[in-house]
Amino acid sequence: MAFPASFIDELVARNRIEDVVGQYVSLKRSGANMFGLCPFHGEKTASFSVSPDKGIYYCFGCHKGGGPINFMMEIEGLSYPDAVRALAKRSGMEVPEDEQYQSRYRHQERLWALMKEAGRFFHKQLYAPAGAQCLGYVQKRGLNKATVTRFGIGFAPNSWNALTDAMRKKGYTDQELRDADLVGEKNGRVYDRFRNRLMFPIFDVRGNVIGFGGRVLDDSKPKYLNSNETLIFNKRKNLFGLNFAKKTKQPNMILVEGNIDVVTLHQYGFDNAVASLGTSLTEEQVALLSRYTEQVVLTYDGDEAGQRAAQRAIPMLEKAGIQVKVLQMKDAKDPDEFLHKFGPDRFKLLLEDSSNRVEYQLNAIRRKYNLNIDDEKIKFVHEAAELICTLDSSVKREVYGGRVAEAAGISMDAMKLEVNKAFKRRIAREKKKQERIDLAPVRALQPKERSIRYDNVKSAVAEEGIIAQILREPVLLEQISELTREQFSVQLFGRVFSLLQQRYKQGQEVSLAVLEDFSPEEISHIAGVMQRQEGPVNEAAFKDCVRIVLAEHQSTGVHTDDDLMALRSKFQERKGTRA
Repeated sequence: MAFPASFIDELVARNRIEDVVGQYVSLKRSGANMFGLCPFHGEKTASFSVSPDKGIYYCFGCHKGGGPINFMMEIEGLSYPDAVRALAKRSGMEVPEDEQYQSRYRHQERLWALMKEAGRFFHKQLYAPAGAQCLGYVQKRGLNKATVTRFGIGFAPNSWNALTDAMRKKGYTDQELRDADLVGEKNGRVYDRFRNRLMFPIFDVRGNVIGFGGRVLDDSKPKYLNSNETLIFNKRKNLFGLNFAKKTKQPNMILVEGNIDVVTLHQYGFDNAVASLGTSLTEEQVALLSRYTEQVVLTYDGDEAGQRAAQRAIPMLEKAGIQVKVLQMKDAKDPDEFLHKFGPDRFKLLLEDSSNRVEYQLNAIRRKYNLNIDDEKIKFVHEAAELICTLDSSVKREVYGGRVAEAAGISMDAMKLEVNKAFKRRIAREKKKQERIDLAPVRALQPKERSIRYDNVKSAVAEEGIIAQILREPVLLEQISELTREQFSVQLFGRVFSLLQQRYKQGQEVSLAVLEDFSPEEISHIAGVMQRQEGPVNEAAFKDCVRIVLAEHQSTGVHTDDDLMALRSKFQERKGTRA
């Protein structure tokens, strides 16, 4: 939807970027900018910056950026119109909604309402005669009625049309059932997608039902069936049980593999349990966790697949600044089985005794080798040293190095020597990697976002300079009447230039925050350009950029790395001076 420009201008003015971001991120001022931990990816050091003067945010780690509208789109998973609506509500403004916008938002609301009704239907069927077997299964699994009610657990009847007919009677269309992924279709006829399954509603953090997870009651396949992604459901950005766990008073979150584990843990008083949704842990889920906790206890299944999943999750969580502990169970394959066999007190002891991730990883390495064989003992020491050399404290390196030395039957001095060698190898690898980047300027200058490519890098670098300086000083638009949108080699920059030029001629605000009809990735890229092109406005450099774009438009646009390095040096020499 295209909102009136004057409305967007006022909306941005009323929602200062530092205030909007500050609701989600703890910011500290450093000079003209403010910094904090990025809410979109895991990190330990603050690479997320907010520039009140420019009205933008930008993360130097994941390269997301933009104005207040784009931030709301990213942080809440909203569409552009819905982000505008959220900011308007925040600042007490009335949204000039047209029919197209109202239609789309009504569709989202209809899907939320439909999923809620479907959840009620499944829950009711659990206590109907057709659900007797499923109810017996639930009771056998030890779930009490209060837990079943709280989580909205239900039963999908063994029927091709029970849910479809029930939802039709409530006024929902077949297309809405398709859009919610509640039905399949064959030969033009729809049928219930979930049949003869124990049903777990999936809630978002606001408590809306956005999807379902269904488990079979027999040996049929697939054992688990989850909703596919829809307009209201993105499994990468949600965690099962987080709508309840976010309210916990516990100092950590328990991350498990299955829905039934989450439900059982909550029933036994561990209200801080969550699970990913049928996939490996994602960066989006890690970022979501980091909003609610600083420590995660990994409680994955003890089989090989569970251990591999834990090994993948550890670095992702630590990158987000989350402390990781690992709980390992004996005599039970998962938390659900352990709690029913041994009770909550034993599980609480397991939680308290859960090992940190280094102990867990060292134990995993040790299990791979027979330390009675010299060759395998050497491999064990080498692999353990590679892990220990990554630790950020000399005390940690000495403590864990000592344990490895004892296990391998070698001296502490020999272990220290091995760790130092591993550290030097790691530094050498990282240096080599950086050198490859530095020696390939064409590749280094390419945008991180793959949908945006620089086919003519020389022109693209100049176009970056034009866009960044116009956003900093819009009056520069008066000096380039000869430049047109078609002369830009990067289509994105041409679109941005055209819109900024149009807004300037109409006396409207010229800033990144008011740009419409651009994807979050495109806005993030422009925000990154602005951050890289910091410094005072330089009219001489600006004119150089314009001349390059015009010249490149007439040429082949093929350049060597030396050309690009010379161009970059030229702009750096001019940086900080005014013509």
